[in-house]
Amino acid sequence: MSTPSSLPRVLGAFDVYVLLVGTVIGSGIFLVSATMAAAVQSPMLMLGVWVVGGALSLFGTLALSELSAAYPDSGGIYVYLREAYGPLIAFLFGWTSFVVIEAGAVATLASAFSTKYLPYFVALPPWGTKAAAVALIAVLTTINVIGVRHGAFVQRTLTIIKMSAIVGVIVAIFTTAPGSSSHFVTPAAPPWSLGLLSQAGVALVASLWAYKGWELVTFVAGEVKNPQRNLPLGLVLGTLTILVLYIGANLAYLWVLPIEAIAASKRIAADAMQAGVGGSAATIIAGIVLVSITGAMNGNILTAPRLFFAMAQDGLFFERVATVHPRFLTPHISIIAMSSWAAVLAISGTFEQLAAYVVFGVWIFMGLTGVAVIVLRHTAPDRPRPYKTWGYPVTPVLFVLAALFISVNALIAQFWNAAAGLGLIALGIPAFMIWKSRSRSV
Repeated sequence: MSTPSSLPRVLGAFDVYVLLVGTVIGSGIFLVSATMAAAVQSPMLMLGVWVVGGALSLFGTLALSELSAAYPDSGGIYVYLREAYGPLIAFLFGWTSFVVIEAGAVATLASAFSTKYLPYFVALPPWGTKAAAVALIAVLTTINVIGVRHGAFVQRTLTIIKMSAIVGVIVAIFTTAPGSSSHFVTPAAPPWSLGLLSQAGVALVASLWAYKGWELVTFVAGEVKNPQRNLPLGLVLGTLTILVLYIGANLAYLWVLPIEAIAASKRIAADAMQAGVGGSAATIIAGIVLVSITGAMNGNILTAPRLFFAMAQDGLFFERVATVHPRFLTPHISIIAMSSWAAVLAISGTFEQLAAYVVFGVWIFMGLTGVAVIVLRHTAPDRPRPYKTWGYPVTPVLFVLAALFISVNALIAQFWNAAAGLGLIALGIPAFMIWKSRSRSV
């Protein structure tokens, strides 16, 4: 029996939708409103920043929708960067993704699951929390190795539970908690100034962090049925759904708590629920967050390995990573490799520092992806484009400017971390040269 070399197209528009929603919504909406409130100190300004962050994320998904419909292959952003700028830039994105970004995201989520929220239900010693993090990674890895349909089913189930729970929290707060509409407008936003713009920038970075993750869906483009239709549809509808859920949650927070209390809160969702349902609020929110984190982890493990699979197919990563399982038809070696590295990061605890290093670089690659829409329209004008970015060229340019803002902000605020991140990315250059020379000699 011959070994398959490609992945079957088995995912529909709803799978793309739940992958995006379930991967993006992790723990951010339950935490970052406090950071934003502390930065801007005005409810209308905080809500405005949430809307702006959602709009910029939507502009990014619009750009990716055009690229994914034109290049519906496994690897997503890696493919678009390769086509627009050549293999080196694409490899550096993939290198950084494997070493830190995607494996680090899984490690971060697994550690948050076991150290911050699981203790609400089970008391564990320090070694037990690490074991629980690794066990969760192992379970989700196994599910995704034995079939993309299995991983998609888990994602569907967890996302529906997660969305229902968030809507339930919003409804519970508005219907049971004593609140005040004055919290929506008091205090008023101060006059615009450079200082206020800087504070709004801090809040915008926090909101974009909560929205981030929609780009991962493009990595499974090679397994989406009718990708020219289903990818743009799932990407756009998913991003709009997240925007609505985030605004709804923040309106609920503001209904029961003034902006000053939100800014001082360490667990804003639990504090807001406390006003509505009393003493069981923390346990309810912890349960919702556990489901939310699990869904985000599953989305990362389902999608990200397709990036490394595509690199290996190009001869720019370990050859076996391009292997398709003869029975399960999944990139099983790639899934196991990324998850194993994520487990190492979770056990060692180094992922937090590594993540701080690459914030600068991550958004450079995101900005380059936005520019790729413009570049490829000029360098590949005859490429079929079943979907074209709405608002072109304004919307991709605005997204690129947002990515540039975050990169510059990281460079100024955390110069040495940014410099270390650039060094980590630069280490990929000799790795690229080695793999490139090997692929030529084959």
